[in-house]
Amino acid sequence: MASLQSIRYHRGSLHLLDQRKLPLESSYLNIPDAVHGWHAIRDMVVRGAPAIAIAAALSLAVQLSNQQQFNGTPKDAASFLINKLQYLVSSRPTAVNLSDAVTKLTQIVTNSAATATHANQVFQAYIEAAEIMLEDDVASNKAIGSYGSSFIQNQTNNKLLSVLTHCNTGSLATAGYGTALGVIRALHADGVLQNAYCTETRPFNQGSRLTAFELVHDKIPGTLIADSAAAALMKTGRVHAVIVGADRVAANGDTANKIGTYSLALSAKHHGVSFFVAAPLTSVDLSLSCGDEIVIEERSAKELVNTHGGLGEQIAASGISVWNPAFDVTPAHLISGIITEKGVITKAAGNDLFDIKGFVRKTMSGN
Repeated sequence: MASLQSIRYHRGSLHLLDQRKLPLESSYLNIPDAVHGWHAIRDMVVRGAPAIAIAAALSLAVQLSNQQQFNGTPKDAASFLINKLQYLVSSRPTAVNLSDAVTKLTQIVTNSAATATHANQVFQAYIEAAEIMLEDDVASNKAIGSYGSSFIQNQTNNKLLSVLTHCNTGSLATAGYGTALGVIRALHADGVLQNAYCTETRPFNQGSRLTAFELVHDKIPGTLIADSAAAALMKTGRVHAVIVGADRVAANGDTANKIGTYSLALSAKHHGVSFFVAAPLTSVDLSLSCGDEIVIEERSAKELVNTHGGLGEQIAASGISVWNPAFDVTPAHLISGIITEKGVITKAAGNDLFDIKGFVRKTMSGN
């Protein structure tokens, strides 16, 4: 079975699956430049922290591949690219993967400009680096799936596991395979998944439109529930673990994810259900000591007032005040483990916080 692709790229061409139209219509939008990339991210054509970062990087790569002759020095080329990258960051400020990608690409551009004799050499270095990000994301996700499946199996005595997930963290949110949904895919491949429960994930319905779509597509046993049914489901004992993604993880383990994640973590704690975050290390922001420092994006009131993410008919009274944060922050003390492509970050006995800096140092040193 062909895997789902949110991003279709070859040098000089980028098409993004318009996820606003799923599951009833699969159509791809042509993204010829960074401006179209910015709007595709902001308007939720593409979403999911890893996919956002890659789509942004590749939108600029396509623009470079197809642009006319650039009249300027290597330093001018670097300045042009850095300005475009900063512009792209503003499309979704909460997703740290995007700012992390921009930081790395900026360094590559700066280094290239220091030795290049022509502007095109700087552009070529950028294009190649953006393409490597696309390749690396798939490998990273599969490693997250493998580590997560093994760890969760070792933590439970159940031969068959049922898990609950929130929002969409699969092939549609990444370059392929997925993070939290990648763990679910790995559990299924290992023959130990009994059922995957997915929340509808109001108000944009990424769970009912996208995660359910992926589960059906891959023939993974799945059940859709209303967001408000999660606590009742956990009370029945039918959930053995909750697995969610992350848009940003602070140094202590506090995690920003789709709104509603915090409620799931509180319910999981009350019902004695393990709660895991699955995310690449690019989602970790060591510059933030705790979740209070994470900037939370607020979305348009139309997403609550109208159906179909704000595009459909009005269902709320005109004039009602709306608060529509896109994310919430789950405190580290509610999280059982953070599953990464380098292994699972756990807490020392008696500690409510994670030593993520220590984990990163250890993985970088190869120990």
